[in-house]
This record gives sequence, structure tokens and C-alpha cells, in this order.
Amino acid sequence: MFNLKDIISSIADVGKKIFKKKDSIKKNDVESIVSLCDDLLSNKGAAFGITVAREITDLYQTLSDENKLIFFKKINEKYKASHSEVDEAINIYKKKQDDKNLFNLFRIAEGKRRELFTRMNMSPSGTPVILSLREDLIKQLKNNQDLTSLDNDLRYLFRSWFNPGFLKLEKITWETKAVILEKIIKYERVHHIKDMNDLKIRLGEDRRFFSYFHPALDDEPIIFVQVALGKGLGKSIQELLKPTTAGNTKNDTATFYSISNCQEGLSRVTLGNFLIKRVVYEIQEELPHIKNFGTLSPIPGFRDWYSYLDNEKIKTIVGPSAENINFLKSSDLKIGDTRIVENKELMIKLVMHYLMNEKNKKGFPINDVSRFHLGNGALIDDINVNANVSEVGFKRSFGIMVNYLYELKNIEQNHENYVNNKKINVSTKLKKYL
Repeated sequence: MFNLKDIISSIADVGKKIFKKKDSIKKNDVESIVSLCDDLLSNKGAAFGITVAREITDLYQTLSDENKLIFFKKINEKYKASHSEVDEAINIYKKKQDDKNLFNLFRIAEGKRRELFTRMNMSPSGTPVILSLREDLIKQLKNNQDLTSLDNDLRYLFRSWFNPGFLKLEKITWETKAVILEKIIKYERVHHIKDMNDLKIRLGEDRRFFSYFHPALDDEPIIFVQVALGKGLGKSIQELLKPTTAGNTKNDTATFYSISNCQEGLSRVTLGNFLIKRVVYEIQEELPHIKNFGTLSPIPGFRDWYSYLDNEKIKTIVGPSAENINFLKSSDLKIGDTRIVENKELMIKLVMHYLMNEKNKKGFPINDVSRFHLGNGALIDDINVNANVSEVGFKRSFGIMVNYLYELKNIEQNHENYVNNKKINVSTKLKKYL
């Protein structure tokens, strides 16, 4: 059976025989790698291009963090669009508005950065190295805002390269290759997996585990989701993570309780919404008696948000009984504190205000998880106190979690109302807390 990477490597080896710069290339040298980038953009021969692309991806991995930053700044500036050339292309298009001149305008306005990364991807290790490159770039953005446009170019390309049509969905079971199972443990970001025994529980009869893979990334999960099958939506992560017995035919609901993005280089490249919809389809095909779909989701940032509220603001939100939850800021607060359950109604009211009324500059919820599910067409179905009494769960949101419900018949309408009108749908039982 032919291996595509081996074929590309063979082509690169052929190109290396006519590659005259190989003796002048230095490791961890910015000028060497930038010079190769110039060559890659100027030569169109297939063998030569693949050879240079491989040299660039190999050299990039030798750069120090300091030199990576210099490299980013150089290619960001060197291969950006020329304003004067854009002006000239605009004038040409104005004189003759045809498809040829319009295409030329788009090409010039784009600059050469995207073309550089596209050609770098010809390397046998192109995709994983460019993913790693963006991961390195993201770390530099906070102190180097001028590199934002470079990051935008990579995100633009990744939305095409990692389009769900190019991804393969696989069901993860105990029979899945060990190397993949080990990476699953490493990449789980929502509810820590301690070891293989812990993972085996999550692969039980009443559980489902799916992951997207990309053909250019061997045995490397892109994003995965964990699902619990049960009677009604799960209300406690402690219960969902317990060992299960053989498949229960009375199960009617699939609870998505963990979605983990595995690749930092794919940050802010949307994949989760496609994954959920695809997994819903897979479960319906396998288990037609499962009729209801929803989540048990964390509320990251809720506790931090609350910590900055003054007493007057809290009173405005929950009413005259606000002093009953003053203990949330006390030094003696402990995981699973009984006072949280005793003041359940106030806690739910506080969470509902946070999810419904605390908005970002665009008018959508400040909570990332909420934006994700509401944007997918879900509604806020329930608020669960003491749903996650782990240290992480308590630090995020005092152990409180949210059920988002995906009513299949209403998903598209909910999505349209949310995106166009910023409308957030909630269940009847929660409306009394608004």
C-alpha cells in the first residue's frame, strides 16, 4: 500500500539533488530560513518546491524561541500586501471591471503569506509543523499585536485545511490503538483522566467516545467528545464518571459531558459544532431509541466574575436575601460547602443572570461555553448545584454546571434567533429565575 508521506519524501529527495543551497543552510538561523522562503515562493517546479518546503519545516524546528519571533516578524512584514500595488490593481479594475482584473485585485490584496504557508504544506511534515508554528505564534501575540494579521492568515487557511469534509470521525473504544488512547488521556481538558483504568470506565457500555482525525496527522486526535447514555440529562459529573453496567435499553438521552480541543494550533478554528451534530447522527443511527440530546457543561469564569461584584450589585441581581450568599467570598468556603445547596435558589438566580445578562462587546454572553452551545442552537435547560465537586469544578463555578438541551426540531430556529437577534432560549422551569 502506498504511503503518501513516503511518496512526497521521495520526490523531495529527487529535488535535493538539484538543490544548490543545501551547503549554505544553517540551523537556528533566521536568514537561512527566510532565504528559503523566498525560493519557495519564486519556484514552481514540483520536485524543487517540495524539497525547499521540507528544508523550511526542518529548519523551523531548529529555531530558538527568540529566533522564531524574529522569523514571524520578518515574514509578516516581507510578505504582506503592498499598498501601492493594491492601489494600482484597484485602478486597473476600475478601468475594466472583468473577472480577470477582479481576480488579480484579490491576489495582490492577499499578499504572499498565505501562499507561503500553502507551499510549506507540501513538505511531508508540513501540516504538523505549521500547526506547531501557529501554537508558537499564539504565545507571542499578547506582547506582539502586530503579528495578529499573520495569525489571521493561518486561521483562514486552517478553516479550509481542517474543514470537516477532510476529517475522519472515529469511535474510540478499548480496542483503539494504545498510542491514541494515551493521547486521549493527555489531551482531556475538561474532566481529568487519571490513567488507563479511568479511561476504560469512560469507554463503558453506556458511554460513547468520538474523535476527529486528519489524514496528515498520524494517530493524532484533533477534537473529541465524550457522551453518557442515560434516562434524562446527566445532573452530576460524579455520577457520569462512575463505572456503568451493560447497556440499558431504557436509556433515552445522550449527555455530552466533555469536548476537548487537542491541538493548541487550532485555537479559534471552529470544529466542535460540526462534531456534536455528526455524533448526534451517529448515535441516532446506532441507537434509535435515544431521542434526547444535551450537555452537562462547566461554567468557566463564573466564580472569578462573582468575586469582583460588590454587595449592591449582588443585591440587585438576587434581591434582599443577597446577604445569605456572602459566604461565597469567605475564607472558610470549602468544596461541596452545604451552604451552597441550602441557598440553591439564590445560586441558580445568580447563574441565570450571568448567562443571560453578562455580555461581551458584540452583545453575546461573556461565557465561552455558553456562546458555543447557544450558537449551535441549544437552549439553557437546567442549572445543577454541586454537579462538579472537584477542585477544578469548584474553582470554576462553585461546583455548578449547566444543562444545554439540543431540541433537534428547534436547533436551526434557535441558532437563527441567537445569531441574528441575540435571543437566548431557556426552559420553562428556569424562566422564574429571570
